[in-house]
Amino acid sequence: MTSALVPDTTRLGLLARIEAKPEHAADVAELLTGALALAREEAGTTVWFALRLGPTTFGIFDAFGSDADRTAHLQGRIAAALMENAPKLLAEAPEILPVDVLAAKLA
Repeated sequence: MTSALVPDTTRLGLLARIEAKPEHAADVAELLTGALALAREEAGTTVWFALRLGPTTFGIFDAFGSDADRTAHLQGRIAAALMENAPKLLAEAPEILPVDVLAAKLA
């Protein structure tokens, strides 16, 4: 759906909630901040944020212009790194929700 409130390049997104094991919160923070370089390599990922929501709770929000770009991101290197390290670092499986962006201010 095209809207004057949302640029075409950011109309779809993903919202992820990540719960670290308490002893690995710093490792998860490092993994997420290090993932910025990977996000920059993804042409279809137009917006990417790594967030700290609490002492052991983290999040990622990213946006895309198409379902193909969103799918490519889910099958990309960031997701692979997160899932590879999940058994050691995470208290539970990440919750990853596809979202539609209703409105956006980007600059």
